[in-house]
Amino acid sequence: MKEPLLETDVDRIIQMAWEDRTTFEAIELQFGLKQADVIKLMRKELKPTSFKLWRTRTNGQRTKHANLRSDEIDRFKCSRQKAISNNKVSKR
Repeated sequence: MKEPLLETDVDRIIQMAWEDRTTFEAIELQFGLKQADVIKLMRKELKPTSFKLWRTRTNGQRTKHANLRSDEIDRFKCSRQKAISNNKVSKR
């Protein structure tokens, strides 16, 4: 059985799921949640209209699925994004 996620982890997963460049594989690597688990979490945590908007946005999107991405993209965060350590965005 998986350990329950902390509130800060849930917030970070939601943030990563909304980001265009962050793949579901990156979320799985960091938090151990498969795409189906992320979808369940988003359905539970978001308002129904927000969830529908998110699903429409991510469904089949090339940047959200590693196997659909261009080989030129070898990272899952924007080059302008601050470094993340221990799931916390470092301060400026």
